[in-house]
Amino acid sequence: MKPTAATDLLTRARTWLAEDPDPDTRAELTGLLASVEGDASEEHARAWSELSARFSGTLQFGTAGLRGEMGAGPMRMNRAVVIRAAAGLAAYLRRDAEHGLVVIGYDARHKSYDFARDTAAVMVAAGLNAALLPGPLPTPVLAFAVRHLDAAAGVMVTASHNPPRDNGYKVYLGGELEGSQIVPPHDAGIADRIAAIGSLDQVPLAEGGWEVLSEAEILEPYLARAAAVVDPHAPRDLSVVYTPLHGVGRDTLLAAFKRAGFPTPSTVVEQGEPDPDFPTVGFPNPEEPGAMDLAFRTAAALGPDLVIANDPDADRLAVAVADPGAANGTGWRMLSGDEVGALLAAHLVAKRAAGTFATTIVSSSLLSRIAETAGLRYAETLTGFKWISRAEDLRYGYEEALGYCVDPDAVRDKDGISAALTVAELAADLKQSGRTLGDLLDDLALTHGLHATDQLSVRVADLRLIGEAMARLREHPPTALAGLRVDSAEDLEQGGAGLPPTDGLRYRLSGPSVGSARVVVRPSGTEPKLKCYLEVVVPVASGDVLADARATAAGVLAALKRDLAAAGGF
Repeated sequence: MKPTAATDLLTRARTWLAEDPDPDTRAELTGLLASVEGDASEEHARAWSELSARFSGTLQFGTAGLRGEMGAGPMRMNRAVVIRAAAGLAAYLRRDAEHGLVVIGYDARHKSYDFARDTAAVMVAAGLNAALLPGPLPTPVLAFAVRHLDAAAGVMVTASHNPPRDNGYKVYLGGELEGSQIVPPHDAGIADRIAAIGSLDQVPLAEGGWEVLSEAEILEPYLARAAAVVDPHAPRDLSVVYTPLHGVGRDTLLAAFKRAGFPTPSTVVEQGEPDPDFPTVGFPNPEEPGAMDLAFRTAAALGPDLVIANDPDADRLAVAVADPGAANGTGWRMLSGDEVGALLAAHLVAKRAAGTFATTIVSSSLLSRIAETAGLRYAETLTGFKWISRAEDLRYGYEEALGYCVDPDAVRDKDGISAALTVAELAADLKQSGRTLGDLLDDLALTHGLHATDQLSVRVADLRLIGEAMARLREHPPTALAGLRVDSAEDLEQGGAGLPPTDGLRYRLSGPSVGSARVVVRPSGTEPKLKCYLEVVVPVASGDVLADARATAAGVLAALKRDLAAAGGF
């Protein structure tokens, strides 16, 4: 590093240290500075590299709010970054609501409560009203609170299913956004005000004055509304194994099942308590390999009808069904988000739901077939519930990443608690008729064709690799994949089809072995990943050939992964 650059880096780090309100990150940064100022050594070089990464820019606020690794410096999640973010949000809110209410929730991750308390202190000092949820609670409880309390905004401190070292800051707006996550131009407006914050010493922090909501004020109304998504006269005979994956979902989900009249699910003991270190899983996401192993082990001992899981902040839901031939050898098969999304849609149609059914450009097109057959409106949006929630007259929305919104008038976001109750209602109803969720999936395939989906996900250490792969595909678009002809290649950066511009590519394919196929390639909005979403639709003439259709689809999906990886160079 050049002497002038090194001097500038040290100056920025020392300035940050002088303002840092957190003794933990002050000690961390003090140690790094001591290492870079010491004699040349391996530790010296590592400290310079670490210091450079932490001060290479500023963690950017966007439609997903903030999310990143915790630690000292502007490129990490810490109290200084959160205080600035809260001050920028407060300034943005005061344009329209000088004394509006901001509801603040938090999960059980490291520093989540500190970040929530700092946010309340900033809001009160800025002249706004602030209310903390009564403890670490699921994200959908916070989303519910924004609407239930007619708040100007809500803040949820969570990193959802990210690794233990991460934390995040998600913002919901009331008013015209009806308690949903922020979308443009609000994200840019808040980001501009965050950028305008000068010295942290100039941000006033109240010593108190915020409210701590009671469970009676917010959790009880949420549970009552969640329980109301199921028919009080529907069957309740269902045994369930459940894991919250060390997150905050357990108590709320168990209370919701009790309120709705279902038997109490058996919780995976080793993962029942909130634990910010997530000791039994390598990655606290039910989609990741190994995350459900303990749940399946518990299910092998208890023999339940269903296995379900929430991610750590309980806004997502995973569902697994008994399958003696499951490839993982556990006797249980995880349903994909698209499969659960279709099952819930079919169930809501059977319950005579009215309104718009919505999903994203990366989710299965099966939802459009279900909606069309039922005479319901269908909407397709960009990825994320911040977009799904904006669908006009939304009745049901889902995204393939295990997110489902079954009651948008209460929670205009994904909700892993009310979705779990709805899945339980469907499974119990099928069980009474001697049928299973798998049987209903077969029915949907026979009616609408087999819609098989899969993903190719590439995690990178260097974000530049994602840009290079996207550039490679734009410069040399494939003309064929998996033996299928590419009929159209859309660059989603150009917008169109009623969608705002986004960094993504969409290919539509056809060939003799399938009815149609689709590939969407996009950078992840929350993780250092390039994600490729694949769908193959195979017509099915009868139940006798359903197994053949599944084998065909699996072969084409595998070939799509192989050829797409070659085309993108990843």
